[in-house]
Amino acid sequence: MAVRHCLIKTSPGTVWAVLADGTRYADWVVGTATSRPIRGRWPQVDAAIGYEVRIGPVGLTNETVVRRCEEGTVLELEAKAGWLGTARIAIELRPWGEDCLVIVDEHPLRGAGGLLHNVGTETLIQLRHRAMLARLARLCEAEGRSGAEETAQGREARTGVGAPPGDDHA
Repeated sequence: MAVRHCLIKTSPGTVWAVLADGTRYADWVVGTATSRPIRGRWPQVDAAIGYEVRIGPVGLTNETVVRRCEEGTVLELEAKAGWLGTARIAIELRPWGEDCLVIVDEHPLRGAGGLLHNVGTETLIQLRHRAMLARLARLCEAEGRSGAEETAQGREARTGVGAPPGDDHA
């Protein structure tokens, strides 16, 4: 089982907002060229996103389905990869001070991926997760900074006063 974690320097709410936006799936999932909602309302249970993986000129389309969602804290997905089978991907968000600890747990469920699962494939999943969590962190931290700037600008517009002394986020 490939379990990896990352401390993202923004709130769990900001991270959840990115995960809950089905149109942004390809922005943080490594190997995904494009994505689009195809069924249901993401991230509700049974909602699905269609995605394309590009390997040179070849494009493979598949889908990811929400299997469990606890809004703001847990998102469990089943990623379908054609003849390779399916994988369970569980993403958990935990508050860590003002930041968010993200824990990703992935393992094959069905098909060739499950039958051929070994230390080598586990290593590849770990490398993919490292890159995926780095992408997610960049996106979420940028969102958090822009949200903090908007909040500070709104406060200044309403009150005519800038950020309070010691407020490092403005």
